Amino acid sequence: MNGHSSDGAAVSPFKQPRAVFAVAFACVVSFMGIGLVDPILPAISSQLNATPSQVTMLFTSYLVVTAVAMLITGWVSSRIGAKRTLIVGLVIIVIFAALAGSSHSISQIVDFRAGWGVGNALFIATSLAVIIASATGGFVGAIILYETALGLGIAVGPLLGGLLGNVSWRGPFYGVSALMAVALLATVFLVKPLPLPTRKTGLLEPIKALRHRGLLTMSLAALCYNWAFFTMLGYAPFPMKLGAIQLGFVFTGWGLLVAAFAVFGAPKVQARLGIARTLYLNLFLFALIMAGIAAWVDHRTALIVLVILAGIPIGINNTVTTSAVMSVSPVERPVASAAYGFVRFIGGGLAPFAAGKLVEHYNIHVPFYVASLALLLGIAILATGHNLLSAAERSQAAPTAVSELEAEELEVGAAS
Repeated sequence: MNGHSSDGAAVSPFKQPRAVFAVAFACVVSFMGIGLVDPILPAISSQLNATPSQVTMLFTSYLVVTAVAMLITGWVSSRIGAKRTLIVGLVIIVIFAALAGSSHSISQIVDFRAGWGVGNALFIATSLAVIIASATGGFVGAIILYETALGLGIAVGPLLGGLLGNVSWRGPFYGVSALMAVALLATVFLVKPLPLPTRKTGLLEPIKALRHRGLLTMSLAALCYNWAFFTMLGYAPFPMKLGAIQLGFVFTGWGLLVAAFAVFGAPKVQARLGIARTLYLNLFLFALIMAGIAAWVDHRTALIVLVILAGIPIGINNTVTTSAVMSVSPVERPVASAAYGFVRFIGGGLAPFAAGKLVEHYNIHVPFYVASLALLLGIAILATGHNLLSAAERSQAAPTAVSELEAEELEVGAAS
């Protein structure tokens, strides 16, 4: 999983041009927005007289709109260029994060988070493509750098959210807006425009790309994974009954494990077990943790420990899945990223809202048991594409030899 130069010498994924670090910094801030609101969910609920299921709509509106907007990212970037797409996405995030901080009701925050989701989609899909295109050290090195940014953002977001949220629930929203403004300036001045693609992407291409069995398999498995991920992220803070700073430290501990295992753990585990077995084992471990959370959700200490430990399978899964998705599909990487993002963020967006409704109709244990079952379903889905995962692994080992993967997919298509 380490990057290599053309002559075979190892290249550090962290020795990159300034433009790559500018985009990576923006990625850090963007991913901070995922965990940033966790420490303030109970405060928003109490101060705006909103039920937990209403508050979880902060995740649902943000992620569902991100998912749908993913479908247009390739269409936009192939017409105005990757750099301008990044800038448009960042501008939208700056504006709507500030508006969310200025809200006076839960419905206003939900609406502004939806607008934020549009900018998030434009930025996330394009940033990965820009880092892969601009980074030195090869494709895998670029993925590791991207996942490092993701891990740092997820780790720092809750801490910043807790510190600012201790002053006011509005603080974290204003904080993201200010940091994204800095990232916007860095992108404007440090990122060089990439050449426009020779072919403009059609609006329906991400949907059509899901006809590819490997991409569809990975996307559906990721939907199940994201269902569990955002059930935990969106609803676990409520039964903890902690203050904003305390919640911030809990989710920072979780985020640090995400970052550490995404960067250092995932390459070692994949090198030892391979892509398929790593994903099977990892999702099963996450399923056990979610079942544990379901069983001991009323015991604060056990809940906190299990949530923090969930960072281990999440970190490994993020890196291994991202690299596998980019290798398993023969379509252009921006199209594959958009299609994959659309499906997985649908799962992530619906899960917190469903969790709130399940608690209202049943009890606090049910949504976490459902999340555990979703992960087991994800394993079953992945197993149907085992041969494609093996082909993706061979493709990563020899990036130039893509014909083997394409030939295998053609054989699958001919048989279907």
